Amino acid sequence: MLPGWIANLRFMHIVGVIPARYQSSRFPGKPLVDIGGKSLIQRVVEQCRRAESLSDVIVATDDDRIAQHASAFCRVEMTDPNHPCGTDRVAEVVERLEDCDGAVNIQGDEPMMDPSVINEVAKALELAPMTTAATPIRQVEDYENTNVNKVILNQRSYAIYFSRRTIPCVRDQLDQPLESQLAAFPFLKHLGIYGYRRDTLLQLVGWPVSPLEQAEKLEQLRALDHGVPIHVSVVDYESIGVDTPEDVQRVLKHLDIG
Repeated sequence: MLPGWIANLRFMHIVGVIPARYQSSRFPGKPLVDIGGKSLIQRVVEQCRRAESLSDVIVATDDDRIAQHASAFCRVEMTDPNHPCGTDRVAEVVERLEDCDGAVNIQGDEPMMDPSVINEVAKALELAPMTTAATPIRQVEDYENTNVNKVILNQRSYAIYFSRRTIPCVRDQLDQPLESQLAAFPFLKHLGIYGYRRDTLLQLVGWPVSPLEQAEKLEQLRALDHGVPIHVSVVDYESIGVDTPEDVQRVLKHLDIG
């Protein structure tokens, strides 16, 4: 039998929050870009709505153009334009929701986000105050790419560390080709989706940037630096994000509407 506090968490009120900014150095106005007849943000919302673990889906933005557009198909919350990152935007929304027990922070640039990944991250909030997801690294180009974040786990699927470097170092394979190194260990790529219990999220954004976070430029390290356990669900999912205008064609091809 599960402990009572875990059983009770199965009735958590968990919202999905999608931070959305208009300004982007590589792709201004990205949330409103048309992808096969629907905006990027609408496609993300529709994927989130397919996740039965979420009691509501909210777009969090500081831009009137995004708010006006998204309000036609989704709840919208306006947030402070001075937030340094999406997590702070999510926290502002969650603080307003007195009946919210937790939130899943979903990237606003992944129009093909698998609802099952959202469900895994949300479900894990029964076990941990903060959750996320990872997927096996299968491509050699991801193995040494510092823009592909890595994570290592303990035997209970909790994060030990996140890094832009490849971790762990398989010492016996250092003089081998990259393909052999990749095959020598089940390396994991971190996916940019997070679940938070309400109190954990509000506490997290109140802490200053930690030394590890400053070094790696990975905000989840702030949680580890303060001893917050992060459960990591390993899933079979390859994210397809929209970072540049060229990425739109990649998405259209995968949607088979290009």
